[in-house]
Amino acid sequence: MIISYGEHKPKIHPDAWVAADATICGDVTVGAGCRIMHGARIVAEGGGSIHIGDYCIVLENAVVRATGRHPCTIGDHCLIGPNSHVVGAKIGDEVFIATGAAIFHGATVGRGAEVRINGTVHLRSGLEEGATVPIGWVAVGQRAEILPADQHDAIWALQKPLDFPGFVYGLDRDTPHLMRAVTTGLSERLGV
Repeated sequence: MIISYGEHKPKIHPDAWVAADATICGDVTVGAGCRIMHGARIVAEGGGSIHIGDYCIVLENAVVRATGRHPCTIGDHCLIGPNSHVVGAKIGDEVFIATGAAIFHGATVGRGAEVRINGTVHLRSGLEEGATVPIGWVAVGQRAEILPADQHDAIWALQKPLDFPGFVYGLDRDTPHLMRAVTTGLSERLGV
């Protein structure tokens, strides 16, 4: 399903293929030779933009999103695995994002990097060219440290100063009823 968002209509190269049950919405560009598979969701909301380079594959039920504050770019020859999630990030060429992986707002993933099954690249984190996030591990920090998920305290020590609520939603972490403020603000921006 190809959907306009406001005045923005997706631009899909004639050599790309989009499954009938995939969704592409808003200011989205899909390059030559791309394949957007069944159930994939590529959504640029609230003034955001998404650019997917040439010869990329976005597999089943993957989600690629952008917001007005966080555009998303994916380089050439990338594979975005099933059930993975990429939002407001910059992905270099020839990157492999495996099943269930998550790449967050403001993250950068260098050329040829791999984020393996259920791996995470946290917000505002930088994964170097050719780096690998092992299965279930977390890359966090401006120059990402890659840590196993059972190292919560070490991950949190690096993650907390990256300020998820402030960077993503413009809210102070100490805002009373933070989740109420986040969900109300999102509903208003999305018009629901």
